[in-house]
Amino acid sequence: MNMHAIPQGFKPVRRDQLREEREHDSYKMRQKPAEPAVCGDCGAVFHAGRWQWSERPADANEVVCPACARTHDRYPAGFVHLGGPFLAEHRDEVTALLRHREEREKAAHPLARIMAIEPENGGLLVTTTDLHLARDLGEALHHAYRGELEFHYNESEKLLRVHWQR
Repeated sequence: MNMHAIPQGFKPVRRDQLREEREHDSYKMRQKPAEPAVCGDCGAVFHAGRWQWSERPADANEVVCPACARTHDRYPAGFVHLGGPFLAEHRDEVTALLRHREEREKAAHPLARIMAIEPENGGLLVTTTDLHLARDLGEALHHAYRGELEFHYNESEKLLRVHWQR
């Protein structure tokens, strides 16, 4: 491509990164809960402006965190579709990798959780409460086992679909 033919101020579209939200996410709290707050379901504590794992404060307000709300409503933010002959032969190993990655992410980010791992058309469907966890799971699978990896971000619905197969 001739570099002189590109209009001044042109910025190419990057499809390899998640974009910042422009619209409202119905599971993102409209306003921060009064601190200290604790999720009555999972025990995550909202303190210093973020959700974290810590001891429950004695005077905490009880709320439901966005991850538990998504789980109760069965409304995932991320879908990871897994398939292929490799998965059929290594299902337990792949599932263990997914759970390990979830535990690592959840330790630092309490709202990043796997909602379910279910059979789907000879493969697996993993649903997550967080876009970034879905992306991380796809990248972990690709790093560990190679294969084909695709990301499809739906900006209007604020969700990510990841497809991996080998």
